[in-house]
Amino acid sequence: MLNDYPVYATIATGDMARARSFYEETLGFTAEMEDPAGGVMYRSGATRFLLYESQFAGTAQQTVGTWIVDDADATVDELVGKGVTFEQYDLPGLKTDERGIAELGPFRGAWFKDPDGNILNVGTGPAT
Repeated sequence: MLNDYPVYATIATGDMARARSFYEETLGFTAEMEDPAGGVMYRSGATRFLLYESQFAGTAQQTVGTWIVDDADATVDELVGKGVTFEQYDLPGLKTDERGIAELGPFRGAWFKDPDGNILNVGTGPAT
């Protein structure tokens, strides 16, 4: 029923100005559309994500967005250079190295948080 339609991530923030600064200045996105109700839509490759205000921002305890990149190591290095701190995990099935990068079968990735505590991921591996 829905598999013929695009899907996009929706990421909540409690402070739109602070979040926009992070997504635009640190991560390099450009706002594609601003919703009069307060949301901002960003294009990322052939997809989009919506940043919107919510009192529940940062309460998700799982990854809310993943970017499949060409080189996880280079992307981690670039983001660290922009002040991003990567998470360290030592969980069953998920252990990161000193840089925050984990090997999960064919996927190699790292996780970081936005200013609201939303968990984001960059990685190299199969996109489907």
